Amino acid sequence: MAKRKNEWTEEKIARYIKEGRGSGELSAYKPWLTNQDFASSGRTHRLKGWKTNRMHQLFSDIERNYFYLLEWTNQVIDIREQFPLNREKTIKISEMKNIAHSIDNKTKTPIVMTTDFLITVRNQTGLKYIARTIKPSEQLNNPRVVEKLEIEKEYWIRENVDWGIVTERDIPSIMWKNIEMIHRHYRVSDVDKTLTEMLYKELEQKKDGVLLSILNTFDDIYNLESGTALRLFKYLVARRYIDVGIQKKLDFRTNITNYRFYGYGEDWEVNIYENIQ
Repeated sequence: MAKRKNEWTEEKIARYIKEGRGSGELSAYKPWLTNQDFASSGRTHRLKGWKTNRMHQLFSDIERNYFYLLEWTNQVIDIREQFPLNREKTIKISEMKNIAHSIDNKTKTPIVMTTDFLITVRNQTGLKYIARTIKPSEQLNNPRVVEKLEIEKEYWIRENVDWGIVTERDIPSIMWKNIEMIHRHYRVSDVDKTLTEMLYKELEQKKDGVLLSILNTFDDIYNLESGTALRLFKYLVARRYIDVGIQKKLDFRTNITNYRFYGYGEDWEVNIYENIQ
């Protein structure tokens, strides 16, 4: 297999622009970088978005964890990862601040800088944009990292966009782990929807009992593959038909009375992670 060329050239940047990278919104958005474009220093992830209905390109565990919180937040309506910054503007900023702009060491081509997340938020006054850079806290002691962050910060100040840094310390671990547990169950088949409605009514009518036992009994009664009811329950939680208290550790062995039911198929909102970090 031919080795992927990772160096940047003007021709490569022009090709990326022509491909529409960094443009579009929601399902039509194309990240400037994908997991296939370069070797990440950590683990990478591709996750199907609830809000965008497309695969998101996430380059670290911290990016993934923050993405889960964005998915859960009602006010967030679009998530654009690996968002490119205008290169002419970042070069001018670097010159003004006397900071070396990132270049490809081999070709000496100035590299297009990116922000990890450009987030579209709907609030009481309309739409606003929030830019967030994800960094491990230990990297904030690196002088070169701080220099590049200074360019990024100035860029978004000039764009009149709220910018900030998110580290692993800003992401509630219980929340992201809970959302991770239910995230891939956001969509079910038409056949499963019939079963899901039956399960919801069964759970809603229960006045007592351990959740997992009730789910296992449901599988037995309807001769379903073991774990089917649990999977459908996760769908109900992901769709917020059932409130499990996402800020507390999700425990399927707790009593059914600990959950709130909002009506299957009905829309409701809960702003758990209202203040975007």
